[in-house]
Amino acid sequence: MLYSGMQPHPRIGVAIFGLNGHQVHRALIGHPRAVLVAGGACRREDLPSEMPDRDTIPCYATLDDLLEDDRIDLVSLCSPRRADQARHAIKCLEKGKHVYAEKPCATTEGDLDAIIETAGRTGRTFHEMAGTAFDQPYFAMRNLVRAGTIGDVVQVFAQKSYPYMDARPQDEAVDGGLICQNGVHALRFVEQVGGKRISLISAIETSYGNPKPGGLMMASAMNMTLEGGGIATAIANYLNSNEFGSWGNEVLRIFGTLGFVEATRGGRSTHLYLAEKDCGPLDATGPGYDWFGGVLDDIEGRSSLPVDLEGELHPTRMAIRAKKSTF
Repeated sequence: MLYSGMQPHPRIGVAIFGLNGHQVHRALIGHPRAVLVAGGACRREDLPSEMPDRDTIPCYATLDDLLEDDRIDLVSLCSPRRADQARHAIKCLEKGKHVYAEKPCATTEGDLDAIIETAGRTGRTFHEMAGTAFDQPYFAMRNLVRAGTIGDVVQVFAQKSYPYMDARPQDEAVDGGLICQNGVHALRFVEQVGGKRISLISAIETSYGNPKPGGLMMASAMNMTLEGGGIATAIANYLNSNEFGSWGNEVLRIFGTLGFVEATRGGRSTHLYLAEKDCGPLDATGPGYDWFGGVLDDIEGRSSLPVDLEGELHPTRMAIRAKKSTF
């Protein structure tokens, strides 16, 4: 489907496959540009009750069955096992479907490269659910850094913390594991808000504090060298309090040669300090960038996203390398 001027344009038909993560189905309720037309590897009753025609939406048992539905333009993947998701993405692309994938979209660099190659060869659009840096207040911080307000970025500290819950899988193949499905947000902060690509990364992690037997990692720390000579540190854990006030406990501090900017308390507090001036909180009241809307724009040929595909997926690549360094 290609956009042509101001002519009426049909909504993009979206299918979801799996519900193993943050899905787009709630965003599709009444969406003016996209509509849920099918599901797979999920139960119809697990879809939001507000979903139009929920009771008549076909839910296919297998991905192969789903891909035979000609009404589907875009497959949103939250595969039941994240380790299978790269293979699922490639299958969708080969069948002529666009793909929007939960993170991590791949758990090895080889699979990540195969996704990128297949998207380029088939001419289909592939994107990860990678809008972290484009929500407020991080979008305002990104714009400030890009404007040069704090000078050249020298050091970045990022934190991403979620609460523990008994449903967290002990097998990292199910959700990608602490570094790749949680810590990747912090790496997006470093690269897509801090504006510096990671060149080297290493990590340590621990299962200490895991209340169950198994392989669930509870905390990790990553050290990075940034292109140009800067450095960064990121931590991720499953130790956020249910009383904190938000599911994610994020902290981001970006230090430059002219000052620093920070977001704390899960993004609820911000502050900008220049060398000789306390500038107070940031104005983050404006809208962030609508990442899913940008994905639809890319599919329709209206415009590209703010980062190219390699840049979009580079934090995922670095998360994969960080995990590998712990072996």
